[in-house]
Amino acid sequence: MKVQINTDNHVQHDESLTRHVESAVASALDRFGDQVTRVEVHVRDKNGGKTGGNDKHCMMEARLEGLPPMTASEDADSVASAVSGAARKLQRVLDHALGRLTH
Repeated sequence: MKVQINTDNHVQHDESLTRHVESAVASALDRFGDQVTRVEVHVRDKNGGKTGGNDKHCMMEARLEGLPPMTASEDADSVASAVSGAARKLQRVLDHALGRLTH
């Protein structure tokens, strides 16, 4: 599974962000194996450089073999929390969608 990370210019895209995103995506989605071919992660600061609560936004889009893309998003006080929350939500979205296909 390929993970592609996109950030706005208010979020620092460094090695620690890459590690956290890849770890969160892997722990949430590894059990889906080869069904998920790519995950696009978009992280942004909703109010730019200003401080404020719940202003970090993460949207994840999973590309699956033979299915339309599926998305989940999370707003949080920190980038790490937004990424982790979006990964958990995406896991539930995929559980629900792929579970329906097998029943």
